[in-house]
Amino acid sequence: MNIVLMADMRKYDLLVNFCIAYKEMLKRHRLTSLFNTSHLIRQHSGLDINTMATDTNSSIEQLAARVNYNEIDAIIYLRDQDIENYSGPNPLFRACDNKNVPYASNLAMAEILILAIDRGDLDWREFI
Repeated sequence: MNIVLMADMRKYDLLVNFCIAYKEMLKRHRLTSLFNTSHLIRQHSGLDINTMATDTNSSIEQLAARVNYNEIDAIIYLRDQDIENYSGPNPLFRACDNKNVPYASNLAMAEILILAIDRGDLDWREFI
């Protein structure tokens, strides 16, 4: 599966710890993240992860387009709800809702999502 791993700046450590905890599950999939995040994940967990451009806004648009073409199967984007006027990832989440791509925006949902992927609950995505 193609899984995108992202986090707002104050959630980087939480995402890195998530990747360390679920490393064995994650390493069986194609992972993608933005430059800073992918560097941290690779450095601390040793996971092989594809890197995207550093401009967050254009990366969100690129990811939304990839979702629309069914090139992404799941997204974990740990969001910082303390950011005011937070609309950054909305095009990405709209694309996920439109194409039935599961996404998690907090740690609890990220754990549920990765466990579902590991169980095979989302294998139907491979046929799309």
